[in-house]
Amino acid sequence: MKNRFDLIIFDWDGTLINSIDWIANCLQNAAIHCGLDMPDRQAAKDVIGLSIKKAMQALFPDADNKILEQLVAHYSQAYHSKKISKEDLFPGVYDMLVKLNKDGFQLAVATGKNRAGLQQALQATGTEELFCATRCADETASKPDPRMLNELIEHAKVPKDRTLMVGDSIHDLQMAVNAHISFIAVSCGAHSEDFLQQYRPLLCLQQPTQLLAHLR
Repeated sequence: MKNRFDLIIFDWDGTLINSIDWIANCLQNAAIHCGLDMPDRQAAKDVIGLSIKKAMQALFPDADNKILEQLVAHYSQAYHSKKISKEDLFPGVYDMLVKLNKDGFQLAVATGKNRAGLQQALQATGTEELFCATRCADETASKPDPRMLNELIEHAKVPKDRTLMVGDSIHDLQMAVNAHISFIAVSCGAHSEDFLQQYRPLLCLQQPTQLLAHLR
């Protein structure tokens, strides 16, 4: 894939940062706080990547708007109770991003997080300056709608055939399919390699840092 791409768009949770178990735990705890049946671990992981409201609607389809608001509030309070740092990135990810920048790639983030959450995470991990642009679910359409990818591509002024998406969930891969761009899966996050391979990614990597060997 050398010289094939100019723009690499990463998902955040489960792709660059090791946060899936914590998110799933917070989703489960929100259910308990609201007196609802706790979703099992994989069910919680399955909705990661969607906007938080869509995630709660998927997990609790019978919940009314009041309960959904309570679920989101409990989740947010629990999630932000844990401070993150550069050490929460998957091993080698920070150095990989720096190297990709030096090699001339434009880097971006497309995430189901809200803007406040992503900004806090970028600053805590020291990665904000490594990305030319980022898009969050509360300022555009939630995955798997391709809108956030299209906005990032337009911002970077890069053709779609020179753009690569990297993600750990089926929502990331379906978004890339919907945007008609190439994509690579990583199996270190929400979904297993077998599940991700159904979308026929260019590659399915165990860790995001393995991407370097295929781009250089």
